[in-house]
Amino acid sequence: MESLGEALRGWQRTAGMKDVRELADRVMADPLVKKLRERYPGLDDRTLRINLNKLYQMSVEYRNCRECPGLERCPNDMQGHSTRITCEELNGQWQLFDEKTPCSKWLAYEQRERIRRRITSYYAQVDISGEEYDEEQMFDLDAERRQAVHRLLAFIEEARNQGLPKKGLYLMGSFGTGKTYLAGYLLSKLAREGFSGVIVYMPEFVEDAKALMMEPQKLKETLALMKECDLLVFDDIGAENLSPWVRDHVLGAILNYRMNRKPTFYTSNHDLESLEKHFSFTHKEGEEMHKGQRLMDRIRPFVDVVHVRGRNQRGG
Repeated sequence: MESLGEALRGWQRTAGMKDVRELADRVMADPLVKKLRERYPGLDDRTLRINLNKLYQMSVEYRNCRECPGLERCPNDMQGHSTRITCEELNGQWQLFDEKTPCSKWLAYEQRERIRRRITSYYAQVDISGEEYDEEQMFDLDAERRQAVHRLLAFIEEARNQGLPKKGLYLMGSFGTGKTYLAGYLLSKLAREGFSGVIVYMPEFVEDAKALMMEPQKLKETLALMKECDLLVFDDIGAENLSPWVRDHVLGAILNYRMNRKPTFYTSNHDLESLEKHFSFTHKEGEEMHKGQRLMDRIRPFVDVVHVRGRNQRGG
């Protein structure tokens, strides 16, 4: 076992103090150390003094936590953690063990990161962490939207209790009624349940997909992610400038894989009939009704349409 003198000299360097004896007495009189002795009556002064560096660390970090400046400015040795002391008697001698214990702010940060890692966003402006979502506001902001919110919550509850349904939701409504907000809320809530998700802002993704023709490996990885994720959201579908290749070999391939396997969700200003017309026309090939119908056969039977009504909330 380390000698008392060696322990004091090592602790002196740790604490950065010249009068180590005075500081040692102060630590021994610390209320936290007194509580430790009450919990473990067998602890003697010699054992405590040999472990003064651990006791000092516990005391300093405890007070740092009481005056917490926030996780980003945490002054403790390990961000978001404080030193906790436990004791155990081994072969007739007491041993002190220090361990780092996470604080509530660190646990909340870890939860947000777990959610963030489960959700991938392609250009969509959504709060992946879920911090910005206000459930009361979802109901109270616009009474006309309540029915859509109820349907969304029913889906979340079903997924929690029975697993993911194979049918997704088609959130249809005018500009600014909160369709993307509701889709992001859905992903955030179900990410907390362990489900992975991808949300794709279609107008920008389609332009990027055209460029990916020159990067086949990256394209393959992107399509694989969208095919395999638990929840896939196509945001603002119908607003993109489709090419035949993106329609048939990108979007078509993803939907063909997911139908009858995993739910796909959509937000759109179009109803399903209008969306079919959109898919049936490209600037390169003109009108191809059967191509639009083929794609809609992979959407229409696999969604429940939810009308998101209400006022335009943008800019308000």
